[in-house]
Amino acid sequence: MKDLYDIALCTVKTINLKKNGKAGHVACALETVSGIVYTGICIDVPCSIGICAEQAAIAEMLKHGETKIKRIVAVYEDGSILAPCGRCRELISQLDLDNENTVVAINNDQKVTLKELLPERWDKKWD
Repeated sequence: MKDLYDIALCTVKTINLKKNGKAGHVACALETVSGIVYTGICIDVPCSIGICAEQAAIAEMLKHGETKIKRIVAVYEDGSILAPCGRCRELISQLDLDNENTVVAINNDQKVTLKELLPERWDKKWD
């Protein structure tokens, strides 16, 4: 995971937006099962309609026709790893059934599978 961490950390570039908005202070790197790495940054604006870095990286991945994530990490501007929020966890799970095996960095010392983060799926009936 160190390689993805380094890519995400290099992607962090804080940008101040108008009216207390901020972007780029969290960056994400994800690797697909095909071995391609995609990155994204967060966008936070005062009206709370921003996006997470994971969502930006996922959008980039989807633009290239991929849905299966092998590994994912999000890094804050101070270098710490951030676990994905509930919305991002759910998004990852909704892209592909195999993503329950995605390895997710949840802090600097711990990695778990998405299945461990979302053990009781609400949508199994429709899978």
